[in-house]
Amino acid sequence: MKLIIVESPTKARTLTRFLGSAYRIEASMGHVRDLPKSSLGVDVDHDFAPSYIIPRDKTKQVNELKDAANKADEVILATDPDREGEAIAFHIAEILNEMNEKNAKKKQKDTVSSPGTYRRIAFHEITESAIKEALEHPRTLDVQLVNAQQARRVLDRLVGYTLSPLLWKKLSKRWLSAGRVQSVAVRLIVEREREIQKFDAHEYWTIAGQFTAEGKDALTASLVSKDGIKYEKTLAFDLFDGKYTTTSSSIVNEQGAKLVIDDLRGATFTVNAVDKKEIKRNPGAPYTTSTLQQDAARKLYFSSKKTMQIAQKLYEEGYITYHRTDSVNLSEKFMSEARDYVTRSLGAEFVPATPRKFKTKSKVAQEAHEAIRPTVVERKADAIEEGDFNRDHLRLYDLIWKRAIASQMAEAIFDSTTIVIQNQTGYRFETSGSVIKFEGFLKVMGRDAEESVIPAVSVGQELALREATPTQHFTSPPPRYTEASLVKTLEEKGIGRPSTYAPIMSTIVDRQYVVKEEKKLIPTELGFAVTDFLVQYFPNILDLPFTAHMEDDLDAIANGEKQWVPVIAEFYKPFQESIKKTYDTAEKVKLAEEQIDEKCPSCGHDLVIRTGKFGKFVACTNFPECTYTRQYGEKVDIPCPKCGSDILVKKSKRGKKFYGCSNYPTCTFAAWKKEDIK
Repeated sequence: MKLIIVESPTKARTLTRFLGSAYRIEASMGHVRDLPKSSLGVDVDHDFAPSYIIPRDKTKQVNELKDAANKADEVILATDPDREGEAIAFHIAEILNEMNEKNAKKKQKDTVSSPGTYRRIAFHEITESAIKEALEHPRTLDVQLVNAQQARRVLDRLVGYTLSPLLWKKLSKRWLSAGRVQSVAVRLIVEREREIQKFDAHEYWTIAGQFTAEGKDALTASLVSKDGIKYEKTLAFDLFDGKYTTTSSSIVNEQGAKLVIDDLRGATFTVNAVDKKEIKRNPGAPYTTSTLQQDAARKLYFSSKKTMQIAQKLYEEGYITYHRTDSVNLSEKFMSEARDYVTRSLGAEFVPATPRKFKTKSKVAQEAHEAIRPTVVERKADAIEEGDFNRDHLRLYDLIWKRAIASQMAEAIFDSTTIVIQNQTGYRFETSGSVIKFEGFLKVMGRDAEESVIPAVSVGQELALREATPTQHFTSPPPRYTEASLVKTLEEKGIGRPSTYAPIMSTIVDRQYVVKEEKKLIPTELGFAVTDFLVQYFPNILDLPFTAHMEDDLDAIANGEKQWVPVIAEFYKPFQESIKKTYDTAEKVKLAEEQIDEKCPSCGHDLVIRTGKFGKFVACTNFPECTYTRQYGEKVDIPCPKCGSDILVKKSKRGKKFYGCSNYPTCTFAAWKKEDIK
């Protein structure tokens, strides 16, 4: 019997459906070896050699894998097709080789089968054809990918296990953590918040004119210039360059708007130009990990973590291809099937002359496989039986299916019209509208906005200005990051990789560096303090180009262009010197405490709000002499129905809001909804 080892039980069940009793499928339950939690686990004096151990909670699973391997004729490693999957396969092989060596010592070597290496198969979709194809073309372990994963793991361990104790000492909080990528993400959020805080809003006015012509519908146009000089408005904030430029409007107040309107009264306007043109819009590329997370956040309001959890389930059940990818490539087979499906269901006119191919930005050839797509072209979301899936699984699958199919469809075509209206004194108004001429890929994707149709007019036609309406505006500060926009920025700047985005989002919230309010990411006082400390003493760690360069080095290791030990050594020496210097010279950082107008019931000193491992709490300023504390939370104007104490707004471990008694744990009353407090 042949043994196939995968990561998860779900993936194992799916493979069993296709392969039957000839194979035994076992799950490793993720990584089987890791660096120890209790120590650094990296020998910095001997080429950064990692000391891997089998975690206690994995001992039983590892023993079961060993037992299964002993009974098998052949062992096949079928972990995920990326760096993490390659590393898991490597560690499984190492454990089994150690087992074989021990067995060889107990028996004569010529009676023991000790292959030393194991067949490795990889597939990017869990379908019968893909699995059988992989079994027919096994390969050896890709040591370059393993080295790249090991380099990242060692690098992150060196940063995390060295910086975190420093933060504990200098900020007096033993639960803080720092990470090579997570700290950069927090810095972006902190810097955006400071831009918002220092933003100075400017007033400006716009004027909309409503024009009429005999026998025609009213036409609304915007005032854009006077004597060729444009009325400037606020320029858009650039999320990637981090620049937000405002220019003063030519109409800066209500008085100025009234002067313009007075000047417009009684003037005769003429249609100066009618510009008609055909606009073609191409479909977007199929999803990568980051673009899927962005769209799921924008359209479905999913967090990055939730998106990846749902995608993992869809992949393991065989409905989509592998969901951790930065490639926009599609297989020739899928493109052919998609084109055939669209032709049959919608018509040949909805398919372009040649298959659409998109350019992948990935620098790692081994990982530039396929974009995220459905494994079966004809299987729409409404054809999937719910079973183990819920509504969210089907909604995410629907996004993936539509995007992949649409990527192989014809462009959408619009008729766009721009009308210029002008008078003799130099005032110029413009309006534009568009009508869809051919839906193309929008037949599947749907339309983002309604068509804007404007009345037909001709050049030279006179129009009467029936009404001019002034509107007051104020320039807006740059927007706070959402998970989607932060992922987009990290990807654009080359920071992190597909597998890291979701954990980053979870970590920065769990560590209380950031809070989420209405999907917006807002830094806490702790987030400000930690970021400022790291920027001051470790500018390289939080430098965006430096972090992006390190990602490039990891990619170069995966490509076999660099060796991992010199890359780590180049980073570690100056980093170690900065650590030592900071321990000796940096002063302790005292976090600001929020004062509240209350006295301590135990000793009479003032009470303040402090931040602890599990969030904010109320504490006595006389600590450590007085140890009085209580939970912090927004009070609700309803007393506890059990004990009469205050009811506070709290958050569960998963971040969900609920209402609980301030006298907890003495009183355990809690309710999810305010109306349930009775």
